[in-house]
Amino acid sequence: MSATAIVVDPLSADRAELERLVELAHRWGRYRVYGEGDAISHPLGQGLLPRHDSVLHFLRHGGRRGTTEDLALLTARTAYFREEYAYDGGERIGGAQHFLHHPRLIGAAVSLYGRPLVEPAIVFANLMVPGQELVVHTDVPEFRGANRKNTPQWLLVAMHHSGLFEPWRLHIATGIAYVQDGDGGALRYWPNGVDGPAKTHAVRADTAIVLDTDTVPHGVDPVGGAAEPPAVGAGATLASGADGRWALTTADGETTATYEWEELRCSVSWKAYCFADEAERSRWHDHTDDLTPAEVTDRLVGDLVRRGRVQRDVPRDRELGLRVIDTYIHYPDA
Repeated sequence: MSATAIVVDPLSADRAELERLVELAHRWGRYRVYGEGDAISHPLGQGLLPRHDSVLHFLRHGGRRGTTEDLALLTARTAYFREEYAYDGGERIGGAQHFLHHPRLIGAAVSLYGRPLVEPAIVFANLMVPGQELVVHTDVPEFRGANRKNTPQWLLVAMHHSGLFEPWRLHIATGIAYVQDGDGGALRYWPNGVDGPAKTHAVRADTAIVLDTDTVPHGVDPVGGAAEPPAVGAGATLASGADGRWALTTADGETTATYEWEELRCSVSWKAYCFADEAERSRWHDHTDDLTPAEVTDRLVGDLVRRGRVQRDVPRDRELGLRVIDTYIHYPDA
């Protein structure tokens, strides 16, 4: 990797381009809590949460505030809102294509990996309200034959952290763009690994940062300084109203809080696959060298046996999943 993070400043060619991105965030209108319904059943780690790895870390360390409250309050602090504007290269709302193929983000991705073939794939927006933060984590990676559609997210993360599946890993560049200035909510990231110092990128309108979020641990500082988070339950939504304010609403339709646009932290993220050449891209598209579920489990168990962590005949169950997380996934103390 020729660079660990690239700041794009300014992101937009002109003010109108930034305003179109802000208008897009408002036009989508209603945002759901991220992660609901994403669990995938798997014998290895049966019943674990989609991101059991980052949840365990947050419960142990308490995030940026350094406190470990009850689970309900911890959940409220991290139950942010997300919607996808484009997926698999196709837009889900008019106007997303321009950002999906943003030339400055594509250029930064080429510089990040030194891989000249860039295939933009996803655009999504994250909205956070005052009091919320994002737990330190790495993003969910992909491999030829293994992705979040067929493999639990925590297992994909463990696969990358283990280093055992690098020949199959897809190099994904992530760009995080900001559409307004913010109070707190800075991106905190560790470009030199869990033992290195942290860096921060402040929330500033019309800037973006491009990095390998599958590898670089990162999180978001609390939004709104010392503000306390509202209760955010299952099925809650955050939606823009005719008066310009944003309403936090329960699954039953009760509005529990309202916010001005300026109080929110809105980031629009971009993800693209980066390939060294057409042969590498063809192996992915044609599925000529895909991993199978059995290969993934056998390779992990074989490594754990070599480390003396398990016996070769260890049951493929929840306890093994927890052992995999404990062995391979480590995050810095925020």
